Amino acid sequence: MNKLNLRSLITLFSVTMIIFSISGCQKSIVADSQPETTSAATELNSPTPANPHFNLEVILRGEGNAFGLVKFRQDNNVDKIVALDTWIRDLKPNHEYQLQRAVDTDLDGNCTGTAWLTLGKGLVPQSIFTDGTGTGREELFRNLSLVPSGATFDIHFQIIDTENSAVVLTSGCYQFTVR
Repeated sequence: MNKLNLRSLITLFSVTMIIFSISGCQKSIVADSQPETTSAATELNSPTPANPHFNLEVILRGEGNAFGLVKFRQDNNVDKIVALDTWIRDLKPNHEYQLQRAVDTDLDGNCTGTAWLTLGKGLVPQSIFTDGTGTGREELFRNLSLVPSGATFDIHFQIIDTENSAVVLTSGCYQFTVR
């Protein structure tokens, strides 16, 4: 095989790999940017054996610029502790809020659960306090040792004002699998 044909093959292979890489990234971006309950997002967001949902990046939105993020991390540990690193911004300054979650086992991408559980440090609810700029952060956790490994469910979150229980931030619907 001469050098010109070899170069052409290498160039063709490189271009093909780049195209496949870009199209793979686009699917990932769509899945991450649309965690809501659309059927396309549900298909892309559905756990598979190759991509179980042990960890989530939960986005919470409210009125105006109000925003929150929950980094939902489940290490591979015997105790099945889930870290819930929670961050909120553009809420009422010097105020108290709480993170809640509700689940259902329908696995249809529509979060219908309404039994809200206030999260905290294990079984003890923990408030999130904002500073003078309306920003707050709290490292929460939950023990899932009583939940069987492999259990999967739809889950959604909300941030409530502890003063009047008003919902100020809400998330879309996510699917979670217990490690």
